[in-house]
Amino acid sequence: MFHIALYEPEIAPNTGNIIRLIANNGCQLHLIEPLGFDLEEKKLRRAGLDYSDLANITRHADFDTFLSAMTGKRIMACTTKGSRPHSEIQFKKDDVLLFGPETRGLPIEIINATPLEQRLRIPMMSSSRSLNLSNSVAIISYEAWRQLDYAGV
Repeated sequence: MFHIALYEPEIAPNTGNIIRLIANNGCQLHLIEPLGFDLEEKKLRRAGLDYSDLANITRHADFDTFLSAMTGKRIMACTTKGSRPHSEIQFKKDDVLLFGPETRGLPIEIINATPLEQRLRIPMMSSSRSLNLSNSVAIISYEAWRQLDYAGV
């Protein structure tokens, strides 16, 4: 199944929503530290509705540790600075969907290190800046899963 990676997430309820999402779509979640909250935070547990026991979650001490763990996998930088809509790529089973923190997005160094064709964006109205992180993860992960005919259901 897919991998969803959150680079330095800042807002506990967003991560809680994503934990609930991955418990339902079978993805593996990777949390790249530092985190902007404690994983035991009440807001995180409430948003995740105690789904964490059904979710596959891995913590990484930093981005380099994460990259080492993802060796051989295709990483998609999901960013408002992406070069192509998320629906234009053909997703593969072990793809990694990488999202940046809520207030600043992925660092430009990470975006620039990602091949142009692997920089994805969600189409939005030109007057909009961005979508909520958990909504963005849901949109892209479900498109990827749809392309694989909802494998595992």
